[in-house]
Amino acid sequence: MTIAAELKVAASPSSNPSAHRVLEDRLTRLYGVGAPKLLARVDRALAQAAQARPEPLRALDAARQSDPHWISRSGETVYTFYVDRFAGDLQGLIDHLDYLQGLGVRWLHPLPLLKAREGESDGGFAVQDYGAVEPALGDMATLERLAAELRARDMGLLLDVVCNHTAREHDWAVKARAGDPHFRAYYRLVTDASEVTRWEEDLVDVFPDTAPGNFTYDADLKAWVWTTFYPFQWDLDYSNPDVFLEMLDILLHLANKGVQGFRLDSAPFLWKRAGTNSRNQPETYAIVEAFRAALEIAAPSVLLLAEAIESLDDVLPFFGVSSAACSLAYNNGVMTALWAALADQDVGIVNRMLGAAAQRPDHGAWLNYVRCHDDLIWNALAQYVSADDLQRWSRFYDGGGFSDGRRFQTAPGGVPSTNGMAAALVGIGKPGVDQTLARSRLSLLYGVIHALDGWPLIYMGDELAMGNDVAFLDDPARAKEGRWLHRPDMDWALAASAEAGGTGSEVLDTIRLYGRAAQALNAAGVAGRAIPIHLSAGVLGFERRGGQPFLCLANFTEEAQTVTLLAPYDAPGRDRLTGRDIPSGPLTLAPYELIWWSVVG
Repeated sequence: MTIAAELKVAASPSSNPSAHRVLEDRLTRLYGVGAPKLLARVDRALAQAAQARPEPLRALDAARQSDPHWISRSGETVYTFYVDRFAGDLQGLIDHLDYLQGLGVRWLHPLPLLKAREGESDGGFAVQDYGAVEPALGDMATLERLAAELRARDMGLLLDVVCNHTAREHDWAVKARAGDPHFRAYYRLVTDASEVTRWEEDLVDVFPDTAPGNFTYDADLKAWVWTTFYPFQWDLDYSNPDVFLEMLDILLHLANKGVQGFRLDSAPFLWKRAGTNSRNQPETYAIVEAFRAALEIAAPSVLLLAEAIESLDDVLPFFGVSSAACSLAYNNGVMTALWAALADQDVGIVNRMLGAAAQRPDHGAWLNYVRCHDDLIWNALAQYVSADDLQRWSRFYDGGGFSDGRRFQTAPGGVPSTNGMAAALVGIGKPGVDQTLARSRLSLLYGVIHALDGWPLIYMGDELAMGNDVAFLDDPARAKEGRWLHRPDMDWALAASAEAGGTGSEVLDTIRLYGRAAQALNAAGVAGRAIPIHLSAGVLGFERRGGQPFLCLANFTEEAQTVTLLAPYDAPGRDRLTGRDIPSGPLTLAPYELIWWSVVG
């Protein structure tokens, strides 16, 4: 067989018949009689992308296909940040890779860096051009260089792709406003005001204070355009097969630039249906499964991350309903429960959420986190606890107790979310709060997420216990968006001090320890889901089932707690974090103490 023929076979969608069958089935579900024509167009796009895929990325594809369980490894630490606030631009990011690698980071997740609209852009989530990098951050060549440098370090790049909406300045929207019927069909448009009213009856406002309503009238369109988030972010219409193909082309293009994973922003909103809240519809999951199947054909090493901050019942299907979809999803329920447990000094809600999270499929992994660039959404726990519980936690973190957080907007009848850096939420820097206990709370949370099954995520600055950025209120471009409270500029002077053993070193050294310890679990044979073990109201316990015995113990109270362990954990063990031996019998944990119990040897 000639080289040209070999390339043709490798690039053929039929080279992965099982993935192609899934793709055909999902497109048929979504587009009915129009599916065959769309499938032919998709096949051509996949063949072209596969043929154009650079050799180093083909090698990565082959390596990951030979190790189907790689997604389940412990210690695949992710670091998330805004490029400009972390390093100025992409070249600055490349210059700081030694710092990140020293932190134990395996994956970089920069928040939106594709070209956004000028002016207000929802933190970059209003994309004007998916094929270009934000000019202030660099260009596509620099992005490719970053991806290559990461591969050389055995690291990967997770990129935000805003798949639900575009900026109103995107070329598609510009052509739609100019009257082009082809591109008008890319967006959800309504020409009758009474129809808008009917839709709104079932919809929930995402930003009721700063952007109420879900539609915006546009004089050029002579119609209301669906705008779930802000008026300048126009929702795409995925019932149009052209939109599916356009977004797939974007994923394939960026995958061949070296991007190893995509965070599908606002994924729950992809499909609209009258009489519902138009979130997490069955077609939404089918779209994501179709994306996954297509990538399995042309770029099989590339993973998908569902940005679905929803109830667990709505998140789990993003892993796939009847076939694989996303490899990763945010473990939002457990994250929120951890904060609730700190407030109450009672781990009951964490036990409930861990039990629910264990329902994930084997092919998927949780992205475990303490904080991120968004607000802490208490409503995500609504199906597990009472409204009084949600209100109590919301009030606690709105500057109450040890917390220095701030309330954020919510829909009418909902519970206000919480803004703030993790350090501020645990009380670091707050007058009158015991700072030793505050630092212990932060370390406890990060120690727990590193011990869980899944990938731990570090939010920029948490490794240095950086606090809130109240200066955003002085910037007219950011002052109305409360989430900028927890989007500070990276403090590189503090980082230098911490690395030299000075101010900030305690938390930095601890998180570095967690990263090493989590990666060491693989060689030690620790695997499997985190299953809660009920010990006492104040002590969280969970085991990892699937390998060598492992038990995480975390005291969520300000008092020493004594617990009695059952077999096999009642035998002498060893703390994998400190190396100290743990005798059999009752075990006493100091305030906010964390132990990773494992067998001796």
